[in-house]
Formats: sequence, C-alpha cells, structure tokens
Amino acid sequence: MAKNTICLWYDKDAEDAARFYAKTFPDSAVGPIIRAPSDSPSGKKGDVLVVEFTVAGVHCMGLNGGPAFKQTEAFSFQIATEDQAETDRYWNAIVGNGGQESACGWCKDRWGVSWQITPRVLMEALEAGGEEARRAFEAMMPMTKIDVAKIEAARRG
Repeated sequence: MAKNTICLWYDKDAEDAARFYAKTFPDSAVGPIIRAPSDSPSGKKGDVLVVEFTVAGVHCMGLNGGPAFKQTEAFSFQIATEDQAETDRYWNAIVGNGGQESACGWCKDRWGVSWQITPRVLMEALEAGGEEARRAFEAMMPMTKIDVAKIEAARRG
C-alpha cells in the first residue's frame, strides 16, 4: 500500500474507469480490486468497493461510494503531451468515450473526472513570462482542445 494515494469517489463504476485509464495512458494499470464484505448503503455484499489503479505513474484508488458526491473541477489530472498527435489521442479518447469538452485544454471523462490535456509547449510559453506568455495565454483562452500550432505561432509573435 502506497504511503499517499489519491482517492476518487465514483457512483458505481470505479472498475470501468480504472480499466479505461489503464488502456488510455502509458504507465497505467489496474491493481487489486476489493469487494464489499457485506451490504452497505451504496451496494451489496460482493460488489466492487475499491479499485486500486495507476494513471500515468500516479497511484490512485477508486471508491464506489454511491451517488452522494460528484466530481468537480477542483480536482483534475494534468497530462503533459509532446505534440498535437498525443494531445489529440488523449483528448479524443476521453471525449469520445462519453466525456465532454471544456475550455483551455480541459475535458471531463464520462465519470465526471476532469483532465487537463496540456502540451508542453503551452507550459513552456507560460513559464517564459513576459510578452511570449501573454501571447500564448491569449491564444489559449478561446480554445477547447489546445492547438499546438497556434500556441507555437503565438510564442513567435
């Protein structure tokens, strides 16, 4: 058991989510699955209660806690991408699997978990500061999925 683990609350689909993440992102896997030892307000004995999984090297667990709590943008995974092809692959996997687009490189998966699909070129531009950062930021603001070519053009001015 890891010393520190991110725990994500799901209604009842933690295993499906973990398997999707493991299939979609490198350095990801599904770990042990713990079943409820008895009935509870959110399920029956034998139902999947907890799923351990890794997303892009980050250890997590999914708790099937029922409908009481929903995911919010207050938590998100940020996935750094190298180019437009990688950005498109992750974005399309999440949105195309019942997810939804948001703004500035953010999207949600079908379980409501927020993702920032962030090309490294965008972060490098913002870290550079000054006019380069301003131009990249202003180019990013109207985007849903980040367009790497437009960010690179903004960096150059």
